[in-house]
Amino acid sequence: MKRNTLAMMVGAGVALAGLLAWAFAPRPVAVEVATAAAGPYEQSIVEDARTRLRDRYVITSPLAGRLARIALREGDRVSAGDTVATLTPILSPMLDERARREQSARVEVAEAMLQRADATVQRARVGLESARTELRRSEQLARENFIAPAKAESDRLSAQAAQKDVEAALQARHAATHELETARAALMAAQSPSGQVASFPLRSPVAGQVLKVVQPSETTLALGAPVLEVGDISQLEIVTELLTTDAVQTRVGAPVRIERWGSPGTLEGRVRRIEPAAFTKVSALGIEEQRVNVLIDISSAPSSWQALGDGYRVGVRIVTVAQSSVLRVPVSAVFPLPGEGMAVFVVEGGRARLVPVEIGGRNGAEAWVLGGIQAGAEVIVYPPAALRDGARVKKRSVPLVQQG
Repeated sequence: MKRNTLAMMVGAGVALAGLLAWAFAPRPVAVEVATAAAGPYEQSIVEDARTRLRDRYVITSPLAGRLARIALREGDRVSAGDTVATLTPILSPMLDERARREQSARVEVAEAMLQRADATVQRARVGLESARTELRRSEQLARENFIAPAKAESDRLSAQAAQKDVEAALQARHAATHELETARAALMAAQSPSGQVASFPLRSPVAGQVLKVVQPSETTLALGAPVLEVGDISQLEIVTELLTTDAVQTRVGAPVRIERWGSPGTLEGRVRRIEPAAFTKVSALGIEEQRVNVLIDISSAPSSWQALGDGYRVGVRIVTVAQSSVLRVPVSAVFPLPGEGMAVFVVEGGRARLVPVEIGGRNGAEAWVLGGIQAGAEVIVYPPAALRDGARVKKRSVPLVQQG
């Protein structure tokens, strides 16, 4: 075989081997990377909420009566002490002639009882005067030893008993006087036309707006029946129902961002109270959840949220962790290790290096890294399942997304 032919065959074999080696060599894995950087970090709880009045006043009927038609409507402003409704007391059923005569007879009986009580008082006073006269005579005779001392003592006791009779007669006359006044009042109420009965005004306890008119039309109300509701719209608060596991992480005074309230911008607030008792609520998926009410005060200027009203739906973001400057990476770059702990893939020299990290917290977009990597390290976002330590990678940078 000629030397040129052998050289050509050897060259073709080497080329073929190189081509095969290139064809079957592992390709660099295309990955997206982000740079670990220092910056502010927040961890928050996002939940739906609603507004409500801090103080709501329900005006009720203080007596059974006829309610006049209410001219006020929802949204009307009232001042403290304004008359918001008028109530006319309900009289007893109309009496027939026989009942009227019976009531008149009761008045006459009460008058006679009073006269008898007066006579009893007069008789008791006469008896008291007689007993006192007899006592004075007995005491004088006893001093002159004309009668026994026991007779004077007996007359003294008789005078005391006569005094008690006078007091009892006075009490009886007092009771008879009240009985006569009651009988006369009942007769006057029965004989008075309904139009002459004085009306009773219902007044607003506070300055604010009418929230609800329960009885707009003229009607008869029972004692304690609700008539309307009033309140001061400027005194709004927000209530949200948190899972008990989230409520444990929340503290009184925590900052709150109020979002999705129907207008551009975000309102500021503070947690005022976390109620101590939880309740069971069934979710839309039919799962029983233990939730607790958390009350939030709006700290933004009232002029910025004056369009809000009672019962409006809003979204709240309660900040549970806030750091001014920490090392952050995208939360999608962090994954759990098979044993314990967390790790990230760092790009070094065109290869992926598995690095265990210590995580201080995570939110929906970022992870707070306490140790394991330094600022400026390039971490792989959404690492593929086939990626291994030391694998060649081809990177494409993505920005570090901050939590909104």
